[in-house]
Amino acid sequence: MSDLISDGKTRVYWLSTVANINAPTVAELNAGADYTSRITPDGLKLDPSTADVDTSSLASKFDTKTVGRVGYDVELTFKRGSTPTDDAPYSTLKYGVAGFLAVRRGLDYATAWASSQKLEVYPITCGEPANSSPAANEVMKFVSPMKVTDPPATAATVA
Repeated sequence: MSDLISDGKTRVYWLSTVANINAPTVAELNAGADYTSRITPDGLKLDPSTADVDTSSLASKFDTKTVGRVGYDVELTFKRGSTPTDDAPYSTLKYGVAGFLAVRRGLDYATAWASSQKLEVYPITCGEPANSSPAANEVMKFVSPMKVTDPPATAATVA
């Protein structure tokens, strides 16, 4: 048995438009902005949460629950760039900007988008970007908080 190492096996694109988030096309993905190399190694945060729904009754002697609404806490930590191209996430992901975050995991980053690949697509509206505090021996960074505006496609397939 071998473990799947995550280093170099994640791809993150920002897309302006997608016709079907469950089956984005190669053309739609290639038209997006590749922000993978601008995200810090620990900077991709897509944390789901599931609410509890109390299903117990007055007759219950035990608290029972079932699954309720799902939500996501999303934020990306980016390295700032010294050129306009390298700083595109900072100039693009401003408050209120809407788009789609496409995330592919488990394949080498350099592997081109191709049909039948699995990915996640999140409909997003960006929050106010937050500049990180300066620190010695670190690159300049900022955090982009993001809000998931519709149910995401967490098991999408490239068309």
